[in-house]
Amino acid sequence: MSRAVSKLAMFGGPRTISGVDKSAVGWPVVTGAEREALMRVLDSGRFTSNSMGGGEVQQLEREWAAHTGVPHCAAVSNGTAAIALAVAALGLAPGDEILVPALTFIGSAMGAVARGLVPVFVDIDPVSFNLDPKAAEAAITPRTRAVLAVHLHGLPCDLAELRALCERKGLYLIEDAAQAHGAHYRGKRVGGWGEIGCFSLNVTKNLPTCGEGGLVTTSRLELHEQVILRRQFGEDLRPDRDRDYVSWVPAGNEKLSAVQAAFARCQLARLDKYSRARDRNVRGLLDRLSKLDGVTVPVCPDDREHAWHILRLRFDAGAALGQDVPPGAFRAALHRALKAEGVPLLPYQLVPLPGQEAFKTGEFAGRYRVEDYPQALAIIDDSLTLQRWHLNPGSGPVLSKVADAFEKAWEGENLERIALMARTYALASK
Repeated sequence: MSRAVSKLAMFGGPRTISGVDKSAVGWPVVTGAEREALMRVLDSGRFTSNSMGGGEVQQLEREWAAHTGVPHCAAVSNGTAAIALAVAALGLAPGDEILVPALTFIGSAMGAVARGLVPVFVDIDPVSFNLDPKAAEAAITPRTRAVLAVHLHGLPCDLAELRALCERKGLYLIEDAAQAHGAHYRGKRVGGWGEIGCFSLNVTKNLPTCGEGGLVTTSRLELHEQVILRRQFGEDLRPDRDRDYVSWVPAGNEKLSAVQAAFARCQLARLDKYSRARDRNVRGLLDRLSKLDGVTVPVCPDDREHAWHILRLRFDAGAALGQDVPPGAFRAALHRALKAEGVPLLPYQLVPLPGQEAFKTGEFAGRYRVEDYPQALAIIDDSLTLQRWHLNPGSGPVLSKVADAFEKAWEGENLERIALMARTYALASK
């Protein structure tokens, strides 16, 4: 006798996931170490990066440089500022072009735009979701000066290919590793492959602080000094000299506070341990989901490590249903059904960057055509993402429930009802 199909929650059946304990999915994980560190800062009275030598900011910089395997690190106010400061340190000028993947968070492009650069958007690889090196080479013009390699969702780009391309064409390679803290590519951590590496410490990131923050890594002393010079009004604030309030270059204020640095240092002490637990938990989830017809899970090539910051799942209606249903309609129906089961799926980016309203007006009006980025469009249309829950090292049991919810949705009668809903969505959109 066949097993009875459990009715979907959206149609009155039992919800798969409910009453989730915050300790199993909350992020960041805050312990007594963070509380003690913040009190240490309050008691010290040393609150900013102006504190020379042994302050929390300087200690974080040394620890992150050592962790990444580079000689130099500068702590800054956020990840977007890190990119803007990297561009300035390299001497890129207004009007210079920088290649940027068409699918990423808008901060990746805005850090360069803030310095007057022109983003040239490049379509992405449909499997890695990262910059396609061949498409990048085709996008180079005489005005191109740099390539921004975004390690989207935590998977390192094809850095060897991009490094070779930049050397061949005389371009700078800037890494946006905001989602890939600690990940390795061919035995070397991200953030050390380009001229400059940029990281975010936003509270949602794998290496979080209690708010915002950023880190800039480099192997070149002169670039490090240029970043330091520009993070506080162009002042020369090297530890071996007194502050004289002389501004040597036009610059803003992009400092990190000692409170944020102390919090991030505690998180850094547990980063590798949490990363190993996350890898186990995520792979367990993806192994189960990969067995469902029509679900494409993210993969990690053997030559690199995935930080698993965001999990993007693609859905193929033809493989799942044996029916011709528009990808967006099938995704929307799945989203509704799985959300009702308690799975916190979300779209991540509603349009490729060249389709953002910010790039349709002013100096950018008429420059980009969103249809020129078919891979990015297709991925947005047929995918959903799981964010944050899996970052917690104790999320394994909850992720097992997530897999249960997917398997429930894929049961014959349930999947047929989702298919019917998808066809209704498709008809309504005509």
